[in-house]
Amino acid sequence: MNDSQCIAFLQWALPRLGLHWPGFRKVRGQVCKRVSRRLKELGFHDVSQYRAHLERTPGEWAVLEGLCRVTISRFYRDRRVFEVLEQTVLPALAEAATARGETVLNCWSAGCASGEEPYTLSMLWDLAVGPRFPGLDLSILATDVDPAVLQRAITGIYGGGSLKELPREWRERAFALSDGMYRVREEHRHKIVFHRQDLRSVMPEARFHLILCRNLVQTYFAPAPRTDVMNRIAARLVPGGGLVVGIHEVLPPDVPGFEPWYERLGIYRRAS
Repeated sequence: MNDSQCIAFLQWALPRLGLHWPGFRKVRGQVCKRVSRRLKELGFHDVSQYRAHLERTPGEWAVLEGLCRVTISRFYRDRRVFEVLEQTVLPALAEAATARGETVLNCWSAGCASGEEPYTLSMLWDLAVGPRFPGLDLSILATDVDPAVLQRAITGIYGGGSLKELPREWRERAFALSDGMYRVREEHRHKIVFHRQDLRSVMPEARFHLILCRNLVQTYFAPAPRTDVMNRIAARLVPGGGLVVGIHEVLPPDVPGFEPWYERLGIYRRAS
């Protein structure tokens, strides 16, 4: 299956999965390789045979959906976002929570992939923000639909390439190095709960002070499910809470009740 054949196939298949082809343009290589492997597993010689198989085998659509999951992730991804979280957003949320007499700041990493995002948030709190708020703890729920990447997140062991954007001090303080691999130290792990969850069908019942949903819903979901999912995510935020989407994503007008906080970085605040 060459690139043009894969593009035509994805443009046909993705809308049937509630996914948005434009979001896959730059990352289609990852998906195309998986689909090609699936064709070989089934003994098909071309993608037209696979299309016919999908039409007569409804259960294969779930397999294809799994092949279309994009799992690009790394620590401190989009450095400026985490700098603003450290310098402005988390302190503001912590001050407001403390003023209300709360003792826990609840965060949700939605679409956490291999865990780099929630671990980065935990380290940011432990090494930079948390010491300023001794009466406040941080709790992080990290969810993803893919059980394979969730298992890697729970294990918490990474190659050096995943850490290259982290500040050097954080790498030295937050990881134990063994046989060339980096393991997240226990003090940065205990505040995170990993849970398998498909945002399109189920969400946590809790309310959160901060939600990170970056490079997922606004990029890969088709318009109708995108609006529904983002509105249900927004409903999980406390008044004044922060929502972080991707730096190339814009919160659409059909998700009301937000004001820009650092809009060019994809950071919004829910109206109080």
